[in-house]
Amino acid sequence: MDSIDEPRDREKKGERSDSDEEKGHQDGPPQPVGFFSKELRKVRLEVFGLWARTTLILSVFILTVLSMYWAVLFHVEKNTSSLSVFVVDFDGRTPPFTGGTPLLGPMVTQTTQMMLSAPEPHLGYETRQPSDFDNDPLAVRQAVYDFKAYAAVIIMPNATAMLQQAIDQVNTTYDPLGACQIIYVEARDQDTYNSYVLPQLSALETQITSKFGQMWTSTLLQNTTIPRESLQRVPQALSPAIGFSRFNLRPFRPAVVTPAVTIGLIYLIILSFFSFAFYLPIHMKFLTPQGHPPMKFPSFIVWRWTATITAYLIMSLAYSMISLAFQIPFANHSALTTEVANNPEPYGKGTFVVYWMINWVGMIALGMACENVAMIIGQPWTAMWLIFWVITNVSTSFYSLDLAPKWYYWGYAWPLHNIVEASRSTLFQLHSRRGLNFGILFVWVAINTALFPFCCYFLRWKMQKGQQKKKQ
Repeated sequence: MDSIDEPRDREKKGERSDSDEEKGHQDGPPQPVGFFSKELRKVRLEVFGLWARTTLILSVFILTVLSMYWAVLFHVEKNTSSLSVFVVDFDGRTPPFTGGTPLLGPMVTQTTQMMLSAPEPHLGYETRQPSDFDNDPLAVRQAVYDFKAYAAVIIMPNATAMLQQAIDQVNTTYDPLGACQIIYVEARDQDTYNSYVLPQLSALETQITSKFGQMWTSTLLQNTTIPRESLQRVPQALSPAIGFSRFNLRPFRPAVVTPAVTIGLIYLIILSFFSFAFYLPIHMKFLTPQGHPPMKFPSFIVWRWTATITAYLIMSLAYSMISLAFQIPFANHSALTTEVANNPEPYGKGTFVVYWMINWVGMIALGMACENVAMIIGQPWTAMWLIFWVITNVSTSFYSLDLAPKWYYWGYAWPLHNIVEASRSTLFQLHSRRGLNFGILFVWVAINTALFPFCCYFLRWKMQKGQQKKKQ
């Protein structure tokens, strides 16, 4: 009997051990299954739906927001004529050489007028009378410096008479380059000048000198009263006869200044954006009662705002000191607005402080907007906000709005546009609109400061709501 009962006892023990194992499997973590498992059917549908929705949102975002960057250059060729260039003819209009027939001035004005009717892209040539500038060529320079035009073509007083006099009186000191002047301010927007303005002005120079040279040489060769010895003594009066002197009132140099007014400012946006993620956990310690009572929320808001503005002050100083470390000039003397000058400084040795303040106020304008939006939309949507904020600021700051579609004119009120303009006017002593630039930046600061408490309360409400969900 004992031998018969032993197998039965063993089977019962085995059954108990198997049941114990099954219970163990049920009580422990679920075992992994394959992607196509029936148990994952509901989850697969949920994941597919979320994936499709997220992909659709990102695709629409790409098509809408990134298109804003492409579109800023969409009508450049069509809008090149918005780059105004004054053409001022002083030839034959100033005593004592007002009796002769001017040749050069009328040829230049006629040529530029013909260009306006050409189908290909052209600059916006505007023929102006000398009386518009009190018959003073320097007043034309001042107009270009004041951003009333991108450039000016000046036919100097008595240009034709001086050329004729060089032939008649055998003036060996005659300089053909004194006949015409081209005035521009490269530091206003070096990319626009080098890509669109200067190439077309070079083409105009070539066309005028070629056309006038052929006409003038033919006229002289037909005039048998002029001794050939005289022409040999003043060959420059025969060819090229006339030329153009270029006066770049504010050259864009040195090259290291480029990041300070272009790409480097993108990092100002990024730094102000990421400061939210770095500082928020630190600030939240005041609200977390760990061995201390929590701070009153209004006091917390005041602290956050003050700490953020102070952090921007220090970070903007560090950012500005990079330009100082790489020897961008900050202590040159100022210069006359009508003379050519390299990096004149409107505030002398105080220029760096002004430059720092531009970056500080600009960082507040850029950063406080990021703070408010981050508190409202949260993760992961803040990444999309950063892309939007960078693209809208860059497309309206690093590219000429005169060449952009008119829809982009809202960019004049965007923070980075005013930071760039104020920085350029400070580093190169350009025509100053710093008062307007600071005013627009302070408006951004005031609006975002007014919204800041409401965004803080909204963030607290979201966090409390999330904690309640976790408890449930």
